[in-house]
Parts: sequence; C-alpha cells; structure tokens
Amino acid sequence: MKQLLNCLNSLTVASVATIALAYPSIAQVNLSVYPHPSSSNESIELYVPPPENNNIDNTCTQSIGANIDKVISQAPNQWGILIESIDRQTVIYSHNADRYFIPASNTKLFTTAAALQVMNPETTIQKKSLRDWVNITNQRSNNFYADTLFRFIGGAKNVTAILAQLGINPSGFRLADGSGLSRRNTATPRSIVEILRVMYYSPNRDTFYASLPVAGISGTLRNRMRQTAATGTVYAKTGTLTGVRALSGYLENPNQEPMLFSIIVNNQRVSGQALVKAIDTIVLQMTESRSCQAR
Repeated sequence: MKQLLNCLNSLTVASVATIALAYPSIAQVNLSVYPHPSSSNESIELYVPPPENNNIDNTCTQSIGANIDKVISQAPNQWGILIESIDRQTVIYSHNADRYFIPASNTKLFTTAAALQVMNPETTIQKKSLRDWVNITNQRSNNFYADTLFRFIGGAKNVTAILAQLGINPSGFRLADGSGLSRRNTATPRSIVEILRVMYYSPNRDTFYASLPVAGISGTLRNRMRQTAATGTVYAKTGTLTGVRALSGYLENPNQEPMLFSIIVNNQRVSGQALVKAIDTIVLQMTESRSCQAR
C-alpha cells in the first residue's frame, strides 16, 4: 500500500507538470494543497476489498434476477448489468458484465474519479475548486466541464494510468473523451463497478458521492423514480445518447443492503423513454427486494 501511495504521489506531480506545459492557460494548480501521505506519521490507507466474483448469492439471483431477466428479455444481448453487495462483496446479478458498451455520460465517472485521485478537492482550476468541477460534471452532466477536466489531468493516457494504479483494469474501458459524447468511448459494466468500489473507499468519497444525482431529488435524476423506494436512496450517474442509456452508482436503502450497480443498454430500435423506464424498473426491483439482506 505504501508503494501504491508513493506511485500515486509521483504520478500526481508528473501529471501536473505535463499539464502545466500543455495547457498553460488553465494549469493553476497549487501543489501545496496536494496530499503527501509520506510526510505524515500515519499514511492514508486505501484498501479496496475485491468482490468475490464467483460467489453469486443464489437467493438474490432468484428474487432480483428473475425480475431483471423479464425486463431485458426482448433484447438481452443489448444489455450489460452488474450488481454487487458492498458489505458482503458478492455478486448479486451479472449479465454481459465484461462486454463493451457505449457508456455515454457514465464516462464522466472515469474522469472525475481520476481527478479526485491526483488532486485535492480544494485545488483551484480556473478560479473554481475541483470539488465544484466534479459536482457540476456529474450532477448536471456538463460536457464542457468534463472534457476540460479530462484535458487538465492529461487526457486518456493519464486517466487510464491513474485508474490502473488504483486497480481498475485498463482493458475494461477505452476513453476517447472525458464527457461521453464520443461513441468511441467503450466500457464494461465491471469496469464502472470497479470505479464505484474504489471511490467508496477513497478519502474523497464524500466529494464523489455529493456529485452524484439522487433519484427523485437532484441533478439529472430529479424527475426519475420520484415517490418510490428509490427516492433519496439511489446515488447514480445517468448516461444518454441516441440508442444509449446508462445508470451506474450506489443504492443505500435502509431496508436493503448497500449495493453497487452499473446498468447499460445500447439499443437503437427502442425509444429512449422506453429504455429509461426499463432501467428504472430494474433499479426499483433492487430497492424493493429484501431477500438480499445480509444474514
């Protein structure tokens, strides 16, 4: 772990130096605000428990899985879904979890997660804190902010390197931009869940969490799943392109165990409204089921 932190610290300095040369108009990073774990007597530990991918909970698969199968039954090959328990580190449901899909604005999760690993949330970029940049990027799904932040931390090569240092499999995603506007972006549901798990255990977890839209309450989810069990308990990033819808994030329902999930559908033959309704139905199946609670 100490070696990982040293690598991240070195990567931070190198990335910022490169960015300052490449983008002098926006590189206003104050290195003094960066965390330096080695200067403290107590290093910052970032332990991310790996999911037990082969340990699928049969009870949950029967209760949640059967209902999800019905939702995606018309075009199962167009769907990619992975749902995991956070606490029990088990897979609750998996379908095409390692297949590449166009993730649309779920790409912003890669961008903001990488930025929060190499910069302090209070770092100033164009007179705004990184915390504000991340919040606007995810809550409003602002493409300009996402792509500017993506360039600021060095583009695809640097973002991939940063995330690889954190244990995210670089073969699980391919980035063409930071916003998700490009259809050349691809990602597996597993890679997105890996991002979510890493950020769950990150020192900057609160900043990342606060940036995610909340079902029925805020951001791009404010008008979805209102007055349901998902309201106020689902924190997730939306994704929208023609023929593409995605939703990935966290479920924290008091009547249910906390979950990580990534749901992506690429289907040009179905209306966007129908795809959103199907995704929300899946999420509601997750929130309303009690059979997955830890025993």
